[in-house]
Amino acid sequence: MKPYTLTIIKPDAVAAGHVGKIIDHIVSAGFKVRAMKLMRLTPEQAGMFYYIHRERPFYNDLVRYMSSGPVVPMVLEKDNAVADFRTLIGATDPAKAAEGTIRKLYAQSIEANAIHGSDSDDNAKLEAAFFFSALEWVD
Repeated sequence: MKPYTLTIIKPDAVAAGHVGKIIDHIVSAGFKVRAMKLMRLTPEQAGMFYYIHRERPFYNDLVRYMSSGPVVPMVLEKDNAVADFRTLIGATDPAKAAEGTIRKLYAQSIEANAIHGSDSDDNAKLEAAFFFSALEWVD
């Protein structure tokens, strides 16, 4: 299997009806979807996923937001997956994101920024395992 990354289409983008357009954007950029599901995180699950940020002032708001509606986590495969995906999604603040990036096109704000992307290969492995067992991956 090639390198992979984890992404989550966040509640704001799901509620706005952007899931199909975002997936098309991802696939058009050369990523293969290896696992995907529609789910709603409980506050406990969101808290566990974002545990690394527990000491940050935005943690409680982030947990509340990520458990506020359905999300679409996906495992994506591509050479240089993490770095290429970070480029594809753009800066966290959509006002600063490059033209044509997912966040520039679909994010509402720095808080409601449409999509999550793993920030390292190590975190991609941990994050993918949080949402998917190895048996759920499609080869």
